[in-house]
Amino acid sequence: MSDNTPSPAELDAFRQEVADWFTANKPTDPGFLLPQSFMEVGTDEQFYFLRDWQKKVYEAGYLGMAWPKEYGGGGKPQVLQDIVTREMVKQKTPFMTNTIGLNWAGPLILNMGTEEQKKAFIPGILSADDIWCQGFSEPDHGSDLGNAQLKATRDGKEFVLNGSKIWTSLGRHAKHMILLARTNQNTNNKYEGLSFFLIPMQIQGIEVVPIKKLTGEFGFNQTFFTDARIDESCLIGKEGGGWQVAMATLAFERGAVGGQAGGHAMNSKHVSEVVALARTAKRNGKPAIEDVAIRDELVQLIIDERSQALNSSRARIKPLTQERPSSIPMSGKLIGSEYGRRLNQFALSLQGANAAYYVGDPLAYDGGLWQRSYFNAFSGTIGGGTSEVQHNIIGERVLGLPKS
Repeated sequence: MSDNTPSPAELDAFRQEVADWFTANKPTDPGFLLPQSFMEVGTDEQFYFLRDWQKKVYEAGYLGMAWPKEYGGGGKPQVLQDIVTREMVKQKTPFMTNTIGLNWAGPLILNMGTEEQKKAFIPGILSADDIWCQGFSEPDHGSDLGNAQLKATRDGKEFVLNGSKIWTSLGRHAKHMILLARTNQNTNNKYEGLSFFLIPMQIQGIEVVPIKKLTGEFGFNQTFFTDARIDESCLIGKEGGGWQVAMATLAFERGAVGGQAGGHAMNSKHVSEVVALARTAKRNGKPAIEDVAIRDELVQLIIDERSQALNSSRARIKPLTQERPSSIPMSGKLIGSEYGRRLNQFALSLQGANAAYYVGDPLAYDGGLWQRSYFNAFSGTIGGGTSEVQHNIIGERVLGLPKS
């Protein structure tokens, strides 16, 4: 296959090759409960299972296909990676556990990092040898990212870190962190006092404390920094220019800008599974799907799911997005996360009183996984900017509405 634009015949052959490989190589049931996304990786057995799976996919040549060869990527057209990612979703393979590295840190480093940083970090991101976490949110500032207060005080050619970050998914297993910290306390513009770092996690003065979630899982952590020292080479961008770097990172995180390495970040529920549930769940002694109101709601969910898929294709056709070209990528995170929450909530409503059962209860529908999925769906409406924040972003940056 040519490294340039593949022909339709080449694409068809590649689709079949990919489908065959994943059919033959996707893991069997490991015998323990797998997380639904990188935000629920809490145990060592989950982590090592998922890390080994990512490494296998990468070594087969199916991850980072469009990233430059000189840093460990494939140097091939993006369309090939898109085919691979779609096949992973179709076959419901385990997700790529190094999500923050593959989708946020990696694209950022390739776009804004030094040559040394690219060579040092990109190969390990792809192979999952180097897991990354994110140090943005803080306990007292919620979604007000610009008001981050973790201090990075310069001491010669080092910075001394003091403070804490919260919701650091994968923090317990991470080797590196993307960190937004305050390097200037004496400025009237809070955004100008921030700097962005690529920091090592296994150094003195950093402590990661797991947080137990409502689901009983430990995917989240709080990370404490006490006089932790990092070299000035950890800076990405200029000192004091961290806000611009953070905004670029969030554009990757929310899918508003391309350049990610590929693979999926979570195993989401789909409307077809809710339809199957409606065929087995009972309403007034009959299958729930025979209820006219339920059928109407199912049709609306089918329309919503299909429209999201079509919008992804539409976003790549410039004549269809001329009026507001950024509207689809900037709204995708909001629409997708809220849809996931609604889908799972509707699935629970179909179960009636049985919705009270949870994972492990023999009376729970589908092993209680709908309940677990519903609780976990809320992390998608919060991480990467809450739904309220996303509405503001769309209003201001897409529709041009005033802030007040």
